[in-house]
Amino acid sequence: MGQWRGSIHEENGISCHDCHGGDPRDAVNAMSPARGFIGAPAEQQIPAFCGRCHVGITEDYLKSAHGKALGTGGPTCVTCHGSHRVAAATLDIINENRCGTCHSFDRAAAIKDAMTRTEAMIAVIDAKIRLLKGEGVDTDSREKSLFALRNTFRRLFHEVDTARVEQESGRIRSELGAIDQSLALYDQAKQQRKFIGAIVVGALLLAALFSHLLKKTWN
Repeated sequence: MGQWRGSIHEENGISCHDCHGGDPRDAVNAMSPARGFIGAPAEQQIPAFCGRCHVGITEDYLKSAHGKALGTGGPTCVTCHGSHRVAAATLDIINENRCGTCHSFDRAAAIKDAMTRTEAMIAVIDAKIRLLKGEGVDTDSREKSLFALRNTFRRLFHEVDTARVEQESGRIRSELGAIDQSLALYDQAKQQRKFIGAIVVGALLLAALFSHLLKKTWN
């Protein structure tokens, strides 16, 4: 329980029985197989165990070099994410201390660099969309495009083929750039409206001043 505290599972309300089964309402029989308790999985069962909730992620893992090495010394879900103090799937997991225990960090570092640049673009564009949406701009199509690209990006988290990650990250950044350019058009249109508005207000003020001076002349 102590290790579970502070995990991404606790943060999302996932408790012991959600993973291990059993009946949390009955302390005496909570770990009884008759109450659905399944205990801890064997090493080769871990992906299927976690995959009951993380279906797409498990598929990505099993297709990767890590997944193909399952049972022959390859890492499982808990190797990188932990078993109870489960860490969220962020790029912070890719680090020399963790990856370097099995192999050189060079390839992982290249993967992390490509993905970090992509993630930064996603964050910037997401912030721009939120800002425009708050100003009443219809950003629905851009939101959907960003959502799709973000999901595609996240499918790379278990890919260990450096060339593929760099290529796919580059493609995603190109599409993100197109979204960013379309958002820039919104900003340009907004600035033009402000400029035209300022001209109109200025013209009205000049007209009012001219009318006032004209009245004084006739009086």
